[in-house]
Amino acid sequence: MQPEARQPYSFRDDPAVPGFDDGRIVVVMDAGCALCSRAARRIARLDKEDRVRIAPMQGGLGRALLEHYGLDAEDPASWLMIEEGRAWGSLEGMALLFPRLHWAYAPMRLVWALPVGLRDWIYARIARNRYAVFGYSDLCALPDAEVHRRLLR
Repeated sequence: MQPEARQPYSFRDDPAVPGFDDGRIVVVMDAGCALCSRAARRIARLDKEDRVRIAPMQGGLGRALLEHYGLDAEDPASWLMIEEGRAWGSLEGMALLFPRLHWAYAPMRLVWALPVGLRDWIYARIARNRYAVFGYSDLCALPDAEVHRRLLR
């Protein structure tokens, strides 16, 4: 669940990755997951500085970015955050993003105290069970205009 280590902005040289505004934080998430849809709405609500864009993994850009970083674009457990050309996966990406959006998420930084294997294990448990616990949703069909404005397809 960790993205392959690559040079910053390596996706710019990958012909399979469509061009996009890489001056913002880009989050690649499952557009069919209710938990991810909630996270997208939360990002849209908390991102007062308009720094974050969302690329559904089912879209061309999301799929290409996941594949570029060696993640399975068919696995809805894949979650990727790209900032300043660097990629972060699963809990690491979340622990970097959410505390920047709101101080109440600061405890998420404690994730860094856990070994990588344990972080991946925790994320995998959440990801594998999220449909059963949270259900399905369609991120792209949400009526929330602020979420739609942030989508990269």
